Amino acid sequence: MHQDPWSAAGGTKTPPRLLDCPLVSTSQNRVPEKPALEGLEDRWSDVWEEQGTYRFDRSKDRADVYSIDTPPPTVSGSLHVGHVFSYTHTDLVARYQRMRGKEVFYPMGWDDNGLPTERRVQNFFGVRCDPTLPYDADFERPAKPDPKKQVPISRRNFIELCNELVVEDEKVFEKLWRTLGLSVDWTQTYTTIGADAQTTSQRAFLRNVGRGEAYTQDAPTLWDVTFQTAVAQAELEARDYPGAYHRVAYHFSDGSTHHVETTRPELTPAAVAIIAHPEDERYKHLFGTTATSPIFGVEVPVIASTLADPEKGSGIVHCCTFGDLTDVQWWREFQLPNRTVIGRDGRILREVP
Repeated sequence: MHQDPWSAAGGTKTPPRLLDCPLVSTSQNRVPEKPALEGLEDRWSDVWEEQGTYRFDRSKDRADVYSIDTPPPTVSGSLHVGHVFSYTHTDLVARYQRMRGKEVFYPMGWDDNGLPTERRVQNFFGVRCDPTLPYDADFERPAKPDPKKQVPISRRNFIELCNELVVEDEKVFEKLWRTLGLSVDWTQTYTTIGADAQTTSQRAFLRNVGRGEAYTQDAPTLWDVTFQTAVAQAELEARDYPGAYHRVAYHFSDGSTHHVETTRPELTPAAVAIIAHPEDERYKHLFGTTATSPIFGVEVPVIASTLADPEKGSGIVHCCTFGDLTDVQWWREFQLPNRTVIGRDGRILREVP
């Protein structure tokens, strides 16, 4: 019969405490509360680099290669947690494919050929690019850069500053990525401003021209009045501003007058059509006729479109080139003319089209 070793005839004994047991060491050599991690990232980064742990082997067959082409981070002066978050996802994929036996091609690039880099250089050196100025071989950068009082310099001088600053920024970027332990092949780095990238993109464009895929056309685009260049949608930041409706009277060919309520009255000289909803009883009788814009006396057609909102403003709108994306859509759909009234500097043109 089993007997509790801590029991005795006629009563029980209190079990000894753990520290009373002779087999338990009371040595002071315990695990530290905070392990020392100083220098750990650099040490292992050096080991991986020396051993070529993530080096791509070009001798492998194409079927054995897993290629990762990540959008290179923009060189704009600093990285944020979003960069770390997204590139960590990519690194997980790279490591998983290596575990499956794939030869992973995982380079790292820097996107230093764009507006963010230009703005970075402008603010850092307190300058702005003016293509009309000649190159100054003795140019000296401002001693106290002021982003609000930027000194105009030639295009060549500006590019020289870009090439200088991006090199330093990219060193900071690479240091952070190495600290994170990304498993990229650091012998495969590239820059979008580099000669290789420029040659590749130019050859690709010439190939498109040869195939008839590239063409010139007058079309609306997002425009930066400061840099005097087209910009991508990704470069924009949406902001809401208070506005107000303005009543603009249009005179129709049947002798009637109707008011367009618009937040962009300055675009009235750019009007190319009057548009209302096809089911709007107030304006059905006007479709197919014409109207004349006030002051400028431009005759424009009256068109029906389901994109017009009968509940917004007076229910009838003037399509101007260009107030918003809806204007662009109407302009293309109905093949309307283009009346440009705002110049590339963002100011109203002196000559009425």
